[in-house]
Amino acid sequence: MQAEIYLIPIVLHDDETALQSIPAYIIDAVKKCSVFYVENERTARRFLKKIWKEINIEAYEWHTIHKAENEMLENFKNDLRQKRNIGIMSDAGCPGIADPGQMLVNVAQQANAKIIPLAGPNSIILALMASGMNGQCFQFVGYLPVEKQERKKKIIELENESFKKNCTQIFIETPYRNNQLLNDILNACKPETKLCIAVDLTASTQSIKTKKVREWKTQQVNLNKRPAIFLLYSGN
Repeated sequence: MQAEIYLIPIVLHDDETALQSIPAYIIDAVKKCSVFYVENERTARRFLKKIWKEINIEAYEWHTIHKAENEMLENFKNDLRQKRNIGIMSDAGCPGIADPGQMLVNVAQQANAKIIPLAGPNSIILALMASGMNGQCFQFVGYLPVEKQERKKKIIELENESFKKNCTQIFIETPYRNNQLLNDILNACKPETKLCIAVDLTASTQSIKTKKVREWKTQQVNLNKRPAIFLLYSGN
């Protein structure tokens, strides 16, 4: 027998509407696990209680990915050797995608464990699907630089690369800095470049809009403290 590693998706937004994006079979995977490695234990516990009200949370062993990293990795390797079924969960969305769970999956691959990725909401894919931008060629670049001049330089670089490669550029920001990032995009990019802003994905307040930069400049937009993802496209 092999250890089975379940990559369990979690909601992108903490409301009842977002729960509808979680497939019912996730509960079956949870029942097969005996230990969880999670980005945020409080978030993961609350999520599991919502999708499976009868769960006995204390029956599971819990490890937080960001804490005591070396010790955590040794615990994970030991669980693999014992052929325990393990669940990995991100803070939101799919583990392993823009998520520290990737380092555990890498260890599991090296140990020849059976890895089972489960379908669920992912902000990168959902935003790209709804943007109308190029879904044949795209790249996710994560967070842009925090320093203002470096950030503007990176935005221009991404815009130029989008034009040359006909590629959709996808990036995120800490929610409380969303408005600053949007302002820098509008100031740095050419008027005809397209920008998609996807906010509160899967939630009842979801908004996904694609407009040209010159059109966004006429809008009153407040993204402060709202989970958002940005897509930039200057291709043909």
